[in-house]
Amino acid sequence: MKKFLIAGGAGFIGSSIASKLIDEGHQVVILDSLVTGRREFTSGRPFYEGDIADGALVDRIFEQHPDIDAVVNCAALIVVPDSVADPLGYYEANVAKGIQFISHLVRNHCTRLLFSSSGSIYKASDDFTVDENSPTDPLSPYSRTKEIFEQILRDIAAAGQLQVVSLRYFNPIGADPQLRSGLQIRQPTHALGAMIACHHADKPFHITGTDYPTRDGSGIRDYIHVWDLADAHLKALLDFDTVTRDAGGYQVINVGTGTGTTVRELVAAFETATGRHLDVVETDRRPGDAAGVYTRSTRAGDLLGWKPQHTIEDGIRDSLAWVAKRDTVIGTA
Repeated sequence: MKKFLIAGGAGFIGSSIASKLIDEGHQVVILDSLVTGRREFTSGRPFYEGDIADGALVDRIFEQHPDIDAVVNCAALIVVPDSVADPLGYYEANVAKGIQFISHLVRNHCTRLLFSSSGSIYKASDDFTVDENSPTDPLSPYSRTKEIFEQILRDIAAAGQLQVVSLRYFNPIGADPQLRSGLQIRQPTHALGAMIACHHADKPFHITGTDYPTRDGSGIRDYIHVWDLADAHLKALLDFDTVTRDAGGYQVINVGTGTGTTVRELVAAFETATGRHLDVVETDRRPGDAAGVYTRSTRAGDLLGWKPQHTIEDGIRDSLAWVAKRDTVIGTA
């Protein structure tokens, strides 16, 4: 049994990771400002409400939990349109405060950090696939904060102050299978969220763009079940030193399906999962839309022994189950 500190552990991803670790017999400590996280997702877990930049708070956590083995950093603002409207706020939250957090960790002799990064930093390729060595070209302030912070962590690791594993993942869907937590946003803008809204309202779903050079003309994304994502974090944490040893203390791992799912395929999977037809309207691309990317990497399997266990249909069913239960978990406020 090991103990892990999860910064951002009251959010969708962080709470799922915490639940996975607990289910596997480990202990977790949660640090979250609750700017976007939910207090309900910390129930029964040691919880410290506050900012990752609060050095006195971080010191107190390590004083009270000196046996923390590693830290998971999921604390970030993540809404792309908001980052475009408020880039300064995003650079402050995701980069400036992140640097302060790292300094507090190093001061408390923390030597292992697992960073939740993003596949959105990659430059789109001709075949829509990327691996860990693919060029990057982040297209939003949010994505740029992830790339910049990875560079900072790489330099800190090279100096021997910290070992880092950076997991770059793409489009999480689904929920904790026990429905202890899920996506707390009531009106998500991603494709699956829009499908669920259309399904419940009995309205047609809009496919925006059908002339991409993908296998069926619609955009393609790498959807991964959040429970598979949590499992990748678990495996990286348990084999941390081995994973970083041959990488100069800094290892990057893509976490994805290896195949990707087009919007048309997502519609078909949605119909399979629900047993109902979903009306579709095809429209033009929206400004700024891209065809998308997905990982072709085998590094997660090679280094972590990880591969996704859940299908797209599983993710859709769990997303629908969470939406049905969400208000009983987090209320309607």
